[in-house]
Amino acid sequence: MITSRTDRVVTYAILVFFTVIALVPVLGILSTALASQASLNTGFSLPDGLHWSNFVDAWQRGHFGAYLRSSVLVTVVVVVASAALSTLAAYAFGTMRFPGSTMLFYVFLIGLTLPEEALVIPLYYDLRGAGLTDTYWALILPQTAQSIAFGTFWMRTYFLGASRSMVEAARIDGCSSWTTLWRVLVPVGRPAITTMVVITFMWTWNEFLLALVMVTSESRRTVPLGLVFFQGQHSSDISLLAAGAVLVALPVVLVYIALQRKFIEGMLSGAVKE
Repeated sequence: MITSRTDRVVTYAILVFFTVIALVPVLGILSTALASQASLNTGFSLPDGLHWSNFVDAWQRGHFGAYLRSSVLVTVVVVVASAALSTLAAYAFGTMRFPGSTMLFYVFLIGLTLPEEALVIPLYYDLRGAGLTDTYWALILPQTAQSIAFGTFWMRTYFLGASRSMVEAARIDGCSSWTTLWRVLVPVGRPAITTMVVITFMWTWNEFLLALVMVTSESRRTVPLGLVFFQGQHSSDISLLAAGAVLVALPVVLVYIALQRKFIEGMLSGAVKE
């Protein structure tokens, strides 16, 4: 009994320790975003009020409305396209056997092993030759390809672990492969799909390098790139920078909060079982 109580105390102590580590930076940037620049300049340690106007100023001066529209457009297209294509590819790799399936799957995995920094320069020249630089397609197509590599790997694991009896029962009832996928396996696999969608959303929303290299027009900048330009213009206004950073991070936080239950369930059930 003493051992179990000690284990619980140690467990909670470790959880509290890492919770503090995770929350202190978040609380720090929130307090900075709500503080006045005068109090930050004087080093005043106690809050002098909640200055919500910092968010309004950052939104207006940083043109975050246009940047958010660009990020939403790119992210939605990438997430929807990669989720659909990854599910189809993973279903084929996880439930079907055809010549070259194993080799083709490992070709997909190359997308997970090659760093983006090694590909961005040749990718730029390829897209420039196709006339796609400084367009949304220059952001959508590469990120969709990268996300499909992860999504195929992730969903294949789910399809390999799916109930064989459920699939066989659907086929005995006369369901085609298409019907089995969308009416049987996809509804059951919503936690795994949600996890894939959330991870893809976070990756796409926070993508900076591709936007920096591929986009030159201000109207097509995404929020991470826009935040860097905003920082260069207001490097001395710490409160506005913090407010801008909060605006950029807020959509990811909201998506995670809305889908956290399915996300955690998918992480637990979608762990590698092979």
